Amino acid sequence: MLLITGTSGGLGSLIARRLADHPDGTDRPDVRFGTRVPDGPGQVRVDFDDPDSLDFTGVDTLLLISAGYGEDDQVIARHGAAVSAAERDGVRHLVYTSLTGAGDHLPYALAHRWTERRLRGSSVAWTVLRNGLYAELLAALAAPGPDGAITAPLGGGRLAAVAREDLAEVAVRVALAPEAHAGQVYELVGDRPLGGAELAAAVGARYAPGCLAQARGALSGPDAAPFQPPMLVATYSAIAAGFLGAPDEGTLRRLLGRPPRAALEVYAAMAHPSPARGYLPAVAGGV
Repeated sequence: MLLITGTSGGLGSLIARRLADHPDGTDRPDVRFGTRVPDGPGQVRVDFDDPDSLDFTGVDTLLLISAGYGEDDQVIARHGAAVSAAERDGVRHLVYTSLTGAGDHLPYALAHRWTERRLRGSSVAWTVLRNGLYAELLAALAAPGPDGAITAPLGGGRLAAVAREDLAEVAVRVALAPEAHAGQVYELVGDRPLGGAELAAAVGARYAPGCLAQARGALSGPDAAPFQPPMLVATYSAIAAGFLGAPDEGTLRRLLGRPPRAALEVYAAMAHPSPARGYLPAVAGGV
């Protein structure tokens, strides 16, 4: 049996849809879809904040989608509980959606690296998918404002953004044949780094980058958890400083078996003029 966690999230739902649409036949995988509140066919309860409830009995492969937003101690506790339950219940292989190595400068990298270290010391076979930042993220963080200007503080930096749909496809391919990927750490980033000027041209806007302090103020709305504005401001900062622009060296293309989707097209399809207010999108990994 294959169990995917976090199937109510952005990445997990794409993975679940691909597997649910798998054609009938003898090769149809036995799949369960983990979510906190199951309400549909094939769904089971998986709540990492209730570790005593975790039951992976009968699971051969666990696709562990990173457990979302939270302070480091909370995310580490979630991932630790999942790995411990996998060891206890005899899971053979765990596939984990991590964060690109280029993102080590980001504050949310720590929980990912902790989880990778935990897996290396585990009795369970593992594969790590180091996902790059989503093209969909750019559509949220660098959308044009009502005046037609993109003010995201990207400076002259570039982001090797990747389509979330491609990351979902890779996760499915690996999870359905995990033995071929045992012990591998895959860097999955886009093949064409994107800068602010290119984003603006793609949506007929102009690029007028603001500063990080302005971005922090816009993100610090009443609905923001305390850790969220620093997380996203640090993402802007890492892009502007040039740490996230190294393109795919062929890994994503090889695992997909085709050229990746054009991240700029994904951005253009999703970036719509937005009011100047805080917006707290998913960043990478499992959300």
